[in-house]
Amino acid sequence: MLIISFLALLISIFFLQLGSSILAPFDALAGLEIGFTNVELGLLGSSHFAGFLIGCWVAPFIMGRVGHIRAFTIFASFSVLGSVMHPLIINPYFWCFLRVLAGISIAGCFTIVEGWLNEKVSNLNRGRVFGSYRFVDHGGAALGSIFIGFLDTEKLLTYNIIGVFLCLCILPLAFTSNIPPTIPKAPSLNIVKAFKLSPLSFVSVFVVGATNPSIRMVGPIYGAERGFSSLEVGIFLSLALVGGVISQIPLGFVADKFDRRLVLIFLSFASLLCCFLISLFGDKNFLLFSAFVFLFSFFALPIFSVAAAYANDFSDDTFFIDLAASLIFIYGISAILSPLIVSTLFEIFGSGILFVYIGFIHFTLCIFGFYRMTIRPSSDAKQPYLILPRTSFVFLKMFTKKKAKKK
Repeated sequence: MLIISFLALLISIFFLQLGSSILAPFDALAGLEIGFTNVELGLLGSSHFAGFLIGCWVAPFIMGRVGHIRAFTIFASFSVLGSVMHPLIINPYFWCFLRVLAGISIAGCFTIVEGWLNEKVSNLNRGRVFGSYRFVDHGGAALGSIFIGFLDTEKLLTYNIIGVFLCLCILPLAFTSNIPPTIPKAPSLNIVKAFKLSPLSFVSVFVVGATNPSIRMVGPIYGAERGFSSLEVGIFLSLALVGGVISQIPLGFVADKFDRRLVLIFLSFASLLCCFLISLFGDKNFLLFSAFVFLFSFFALPIFSVAAAYANDFSDDTFFIDLAASLIFIYGISAILSPLIVSTLFEIFGSGILFVYIGFIHFTLCIFGFYRMTIRPSSDAKQPYLILPRTSFVFLKMFTKKKAKKK
């Protein structure tokens, strides 16, 4: 009965992730067919994350004016418009505007759903609700990536199919009879304090934003130029997500047992090694390439959560939520720059530079991690490791509700 009570929220998130996970790579593949330049395709990815940051800011204010369900409908409508309007004007800058709308939609919808979950969960069911939510979230994203292989990138009307999936995310919440919760207060951002608290966490989060989004946003260019079919591109992008999902729990256990600085350095070095192997052998065999991408995801994706946990070790309870919001903001800024930088490198060196670039960025994190270990010791008091998504500024409130009630 517990999960059934959240069923409308979970179904809405599934279809939202399904549609949006198709839109980003499909844009890149369709843009290649049309003749957009690599830089223009990179700008599409950057536009998505610009919209994401805008959505994180405006969502609480819109919820405050019209309530959860109407606000969700508004944001989801942005995503539908950001899909079905693509065939109207075939222009990369118009498409960038549409991707900003889609980014706003994603951030707004996740803020609403995560704020709703935060108010409705209790200490007894928090783990089950969180697990179900993340399973549906990642499941929709992984399935959306695979779905690309069954769509025709030469037919722009395919965007209507994506729009249908995004429309389906509106219906469950529109029909729900559950009473919406109170409006969550938007966290404050303090970037300077976050950096002073843990420079290593700050840089680690920036590295995650500078690397992982480039795979999702311009990775389809890399795959297409290597002769991958649309289905193989979808498998590539899905594996780049699934590996990180599987590794979160075991690597979280490691992060709770050992010095988190060493864990960050190890994860970054392992990611660097995977990038080297992909660059060396990835072109020779798709199965080998897929295995290395899975391993890269296994090591690279948890870096954000480990970095956040390490920063929390130095933070007091009053800054916990604001710290998480600040780290997500840092990630968002880096993610805006990443696709544009990588696509520019594509123009100069070719798409083969993708994993060379990612490996180099991880190399700098390894060096910085060793440097920080000479500056100060690790914290003796560790905060519990949390699998921290980068979906909204309010998610961590789900894990601090008990403390808030005691105050």
